[in-house]
This record gives sequence, C-alpha cells and structure tokens, in this order.
Amino acid sequence: MIPVGFEYERPDSVAAALALLAEHGEGATILAGGHSLLPVMKLRLSAPEIVIDIGRLTELNYIRVDGDGADSHVAIGAGTRYRDLVISDVLAAECALLPAVARTVGDPQVRHRGTIGGGLAHGDPAADIPAAVLALDGEIVLRSPRGERIVPITEFYTGVFSSVKEPDELLVEVRVPRTGATGWAYEKFTRRSNDWAIVAVSVVTLPSGRRQLGLVNMGGTPLRALATEAALEQGKSIEEAAALAAEGTEPPADNAGTPEYRRHLVTVLAKRALKTASA
Repeated sequence: MIPVGFEYERPDSVAAALALLAEHGEGATILAGGHSLLPVMKLRLSAPEIVIDIGRLTELNYIRVDGDGADSHVAIGAGTRYRDLVISDVLAAECALLPAVARTVGDPQVRHRGTIGGGLAHGDPAADIPAAVLALDGEIVLRSPRGERIVPITEFYTGVFSSVKEPDELLVEVRVPRTGATGWAYEKFTRRSNDWAIVAVSVVTLPSGRRQLGLVNMGGTPLRALATEAALEQGKSIEEAAALAAEGTEPPADNAGTPEYRRHLVTVLAKRALKTASA
C-alpha cells in the first residue's frame, strides 16, 4: 500500500527537531532508520501529519563511557546504528551483550540503517534490543523543550508499541551498566536467521553479581524473567531457575507458535543462556 500524504522535515540539529515536535505534537513522528516506521505507514497503521527525519544528526551517534567510579556507565546515542554496536570496541570491552544481540537483528541492510533509539522507541515486544536493555537495567534519556528526564527501562513501556514518551519528547540516549566482556548470553529461536524471534532470552551478570534475564516475544512488552532471577538469588540451580522462566508471562499465539509452545521454549532457552553465561 501507499502511505497517506504527509509533510517532511529534516532538521539540522536536535534542538530543531525538538522545536518541530513541540509545534506539531501528536501529529508528528520521528524517522531515524525507517525500518520500524515505514512498514506501518505503508499499512496505514500510522498516518502522521509530518515526518521529522533525524537520521543524519551525527550528534546522536556515539558510544562512550561516561561518569566516574561506581557511577560510570556506557552512554549510547539514540542515532547509533546496529552495525555500530556490533563493531564497537567500547561495547566489546564494557557491555558485550549488546553487540552480540545487535548482530542478530534482521539482515545487513537493517543493521546498517536501523538505530538503537528507533528500536527502543518503537516498543515491539518481538524485538531483540529492548529485552537486552531491560536485562541490563538500562535507562532511557528523553529530551523535550521542557528539559530532560531519565526513565528506567523497567518503567518505559506501557503496552504493545506504547511507552511513557510524550509527543514532544525525543529519545536521545540509552545508558547501560559496564558489565564487561563475560557473563552474558543470548539465545534466539527463529525459523530463519533474519526472522523475528519466536522466543529469545538474554542473560547478563550485573556488576553486583546479580544475573538478570530479558525475554523476547513473551508478552505485550519486553519482560524480565523475575521468578527465575529470584530463584537464582535464592541459590537454586540453573535447571530449577530456568523452569520458572515463563511465570508471569502472556505469550502471543500466531502462526509461529502457541502460547504453550512459547512457555516451554522459553524454559529451554533460559537454561541454555544461563549455562553459557556461567561458563
């Protein structure tokens, strides 16, 4: 299908993009890589009055370590493309889960155009990156003409494709802890290598030593396997903890699998991921 007609603006700075968002409010939408937005526009599931293209704003493309001591973290600009995550020396040393997950997103074309900010803002529960950032207890930095606020990703999503981001806010940065090069795993089950995950599980060991799990396609939003995490904290075995991975989830039913199938599959993937992360 062909999208409904719309205006198009390509601001030359974040400040200019924020001014356009403030002016047009709910009638505006942000275009970065376009791999999430354009398909829904073609299906007319989204019909913005104006598309604001931030894909060439280099000020939103960076990966660096910010802060000092215990307060230090890895800061990633929202315009950073998946391919940049994959090849980043900073992430390889400081938060190796993210490049490993980014390497599984779509195909090379998607990875060279899609951005981490776009993927997080879109909020697809079947997407890879949101569940990884959730496992990391990451933070989302939102900016508007009113100022800047930091939202824990655990409080960011409110439902399928929806979040607490206001119409005049722009997702400008993602912050994740420095977890190092080991103690992580990502298990993704697909029909083909570049498909959406039927189910996927990310595991990461935080600086505190706590192991956390993010689940893909197990509910209306990215989820944590809280029962599994609690069992691990109580000293339960990997097998015992992984068996609880489906607790509190509401997996969808589609042509890729039933909810029962996904509930079984997530326990298998959680067990594999935990063993890999513990090796």
